[in-house]
Amino acid sequence: MEKKQKIQIGLVALVALLLIANLFGGGFKNWFSSEGDQIRSAASTMEINGQTVNKITADPSQNPDGSGNIPGMNQNATPAPTGPTTTIQYEQDKFDFGVADEGEVVKHIFKFKNVGSEPLLITNCKGSCGCTVPTWPKEPIPPGGSGEIKVEFNTKGKPGRQSKRVTVTANTVPTETFIEVAGEVRGKEMPVGKGNVTNNDGHGH
Repeated sequence: MEKKQKIQIGLVALVALLLIANLFGGGFKNWFSSEGDQIRSAASTMEINGQTVNKITADPSQNPDGSGNIPGMNQNATPAPTGPTTTIQYEQDKFDFGVADEGEVVKHIFKFKNVGSEPLLITNCKGSCGCTVPTWPKEPIPPGGSGEIKVEFNTKGKPGRQSKRVTVTANTVPTETFIEVAGEVRGKEMPVGKGNVTNNDGHGH
């Protein structure tokens, strides 16, 4: 009986070991697999703007198309290239209208040429005050092409010596260039030439 009991105990122990091995073995296997996945994931990803992306995908040298584009994200891992620039050349960048009576609207056309090798695109023109209004071409000017910027200066309420500047913003280096209209405004109650000079802000001194 003692021998049979030992055999039975041994069989029970063996079954128990098999059950334990099956239960914990699978669990350990799954745990290690899960941990391995986490480690591999942490090693191959990074965060960009709070979003996790794949390092390999974000690396242009390893990306199949070499673009550096991040799938599913509207951004590029590589710096965006700046647009092509060109050079603007004015026929004259300053116009002296001489003497005008207060209330007149002085008009002048500034002619320019694109002397660079890329199309010229003027994105904005802004006068130094509300009395100076520029109009500029919105379409690109091809290399070697010419264009015009029309400037109107309303002299109402602007007696004295005047100098009004227009800032031209375009794909040039530098991005801002300047044109200017200047002259003397004969005030209704003030003779011209008394040294009353007015700056771009419209304040006399």
